[in-house]
Amino acid sequence: MPKRTDYQSLPELRTQTAFPAFSVEGEAPRGPLERFLSIFADVRAGEGIGALLLLVNIFFLLGSYYLLKTAREPLILTEGGAAVKSYSAAGQALLLILLVPLYGVVASKVNRVKLVVGLLVFFALNLVVFQTLGMAGAKVGIAFYIWVGIFNTFVVSQVWAFANDLYTEAQGKRLFPMIGVGASVGAFVGAQIATTLFKTYHLSPYTLMAITAAVLVLCAGFVAVVNRVETNRPGQPMNQHAQENIEGENGFKLVFQSRYLRLIAALIVLLNVVNTTGEFLLSSVVEQEAARLHAGNKDAMRAFIGGFYGDYFSWVNLLGLLLQTFGVSRIINLMGVRGALFVLPSLALTSYSVMAVVPVLGVVRIAKMFENSTDYSLQNTIRQALFLPTSRAEKYKAKAAIDTFFMRFGDVLQAGMVRLGAELSLSFAGFAWINVGLTALWLWVASAVGREHRKMGF
Repeated sequence: MPKRTDYQSLPELRTQTAFPAFSVEGEAPRGPLERFLSIFADVRAGEGIGALLLLVNIFFLLGSYYLLKTAREPLILTEGGAAVKSYSAAGQALLLILLVPLYGVVASKVNRVKLVVGLLVFFALNLVVFQTLGMAGAKVGIAFYIWVGIFNTFVVSQVWAFANDLYTEAQGKRLFPMIGVGASVGAFVGAQIATTLFKTYHLSPYTLMAITAAVLVLCAGFVAVVNRVETNRPGQPMNQHAQENIEGENGFKLVFQSRYLRLIAALIVLLNVVNTTGEFLLSSVVEQEAARLHAGNKDAMRAFIGGFYGDYFSWVNLLGLLLQTFGVSRIINLMGVRGALFVLPSLALTSYSVMAVVPVLGVVRIAKMFENSTDYSLQNTIRQALFLPTSRAEKYKAKAAIDTFFMRFGDVLQAGMVRLGAELSLSFAGFAWINVGLTALWLWVASAVGREHRKMGF
């Protein structure tokens, strides 16, 4: 792994914590904004504006993703069908094999603000092209579905890479939990707005594309403003390289030559396989319950399934938002990044063990609610924080490879596992026990990541 610069690991004064607010002894006094934000995280003098703008930016990004996610469903289902939809993860993974190295070449030629702003504008222009072609009568459903999957992982990954490049490790550990609140709120609000736009105002998918393109341009503006704010902030050591290009190898090469990054990639693959297999188990038991209650009545079955998932997603989003807002910063402050790595796999190990023994809807529903809400809040924040000790090239290029290709590769593995299980007539309990075994492996990988993280001196 390339040697990181000393200023990344500058020590900080210890925080004296009292609920509900964080307080700091021995540092410069905070302004009104920092004092307010300290309810949610340990925000110190001068950090409030930049961190808040990043939170708002992540909010708009996740909200825009849910607009696109809503727009893509009617297009793919009417132009390609459910079967084609299921193959999209493989198509995304294959395309990313080409895109990740190409992105690395571009990153080597520009500085951080040009890279991230350019990426956002590029995706906004893509949406204009999709809208123009779609309104002209072209079938864009399949291409758009694959594009949305790449957009979601690539853009969010690189905005977090930008945040990694703004803060030292100690600052990132404190501020990332609060910035992550933007993602939780954005996902919840974006889903609600998308539903309203479709059901109440009957907007077409192409209109949602145009709205999202405008939002992405707004996000590009936020990135530029945050970069200016942080670059002009006195005493911020991470801004010494603000104008430097992102030099280094391509993302895949960086991952494979670093044990730490290989382990993070393995962690992402295992997490994704376990989680998506869990979604398959939940879908199976919901389908069985619908058939038991409304056998032969497809309309009633659809109503039951729709009502179940509407309630389920609402609870997952609410729990994730509460945990992100009031719990994540305190968990990381108490356990550290390495300790917090074990929270989700320990929860998953317990959940799937119980599911294997008691495969009933109520148990599976509660288990998946807690698993997903923890994944979207605590685990997501930890995943971003793992890149704080890495070099700049690894923050942008290797992170792009891990958050895009390796995540989609997990989807491909899970689809293959479900297909094989179906061929072997594997039972619900059989899939649950496989997840127990995978989660045990996940715990081992988490411990290995923790050991490598400790070796890096932080």
